[in-house]
Amino acid sequence: MYKVKSLIEAAQTSPLTLIPLAALLATPFLLRGSPKRSSIIPPSQERVVVLGASSGVGRVLASLYAARGARVCLVARREAELKKAYAQSVVAAAAAASGKKSKDAERDIVMVIADASDATQMFDLRTRLEKEWGGLDTLLIMAGVSALRPLLETAGVERQGGGGGTFVPADCTLEGLQDGVRIASAAIKGNFLGPLVAALTFIPFMTRTSPSPSILHLSTLAAIIPMPTRSLYTSSKAAALTLLQALAIEHPEIAFTNMLPVTIEGDFRRSAVDGGRVREDDPGANGLRREDVAKRCVEAVDGGERNVFVGGERLNRLFHLMYWLWPSAVERKTRKKYNFVV
Repeated sequence: MYKVKSLIEAAQTSPLTLIPLAALLATPFLLRGSPKRSSIIPPSQERVVVLGASSGVGRVLASLYAARGARVCLVARREAELKKAYAQSVVAAAAAASGKKSKDAERDIVMVIADASDATQMFDLRTRLEKEWGGLDTLLIMAGVSALRPLLETAGVERQGGGGGTFVPADCTLEGLQDGVRIASAAIKGNFLGPLVAALTFIPFMTRTSPSPSILHLSTLAAIIPMPTRSLYTSSKAAALTLLQALAIEHPEIAFTNMLPVTIEGDFRRSAVDGGRVREDDPGANGLRREDVAKRCVEAVDGGERNVFVGGERLNRLFHLMYWLWPSAVERKTRKKYNFVV
């Protein structure tokens, strides 16, 4: 008790002393045991929905769960890509079920063309799941959209000559303001309203029908460390992250997991709602492998982890702490990463 009191008093003069204090207070919780989720819901009996399953990590994740023998519902807007993802999951399920006559891969793997931010379509999805599966154990929110331009550029305003330079035009025009709002609305719809609608649709349903409900949200490191040229992306993803964190407090019976990866390989940025260009190093060459991120997602859900850094975990935890203690240093680092000159 004296040690804790001393650390608290020291923290008043030096914020760095909060680090050992946090470690000390967290130790009992880290050591506390809990039943493995797999002992409550065997992987072969798990009922899984993947929102945003047509590409990227969501597509890989659907196949991983299918290979474990789970019932998997792949949900996405793009029909052609969703069909490809569905076929991959069916193959994975069939390979895992080889020799088991009771297993029907095509019965256990289903696809639904739907927009995660559309209330009617999510309501219809839940109705179908209740009828065909009787419940839902795992909800994976992988859908999202990218935005790659500085905020003012979305309204047609650019700065000439870097920091301290002149804005051209001097102010946003009415048309520019309308464009900015339209683009922002698209980012909010894809990155915030999607998780919100999913939460409203499935939290009561999962609580009622699963012995161990779990919701995973694919967020981003940019949700906790803002990045230049990503104003709309970071803010909309941060809003969704905070929403899920608040829901974890309101609904402790559900295990909420937020994944915080660094840049992931793939063509996610090509469909940016603002039509912006990629400014950082080639994500395809330097980003995390989708397969690695997907495997980490499965581990996190199985282990009931809460906020999971993916890619340079220790370093990025340090950057997150430094952002509050020495923000200017972290901001310089982010400008360099995204080749943003002020």
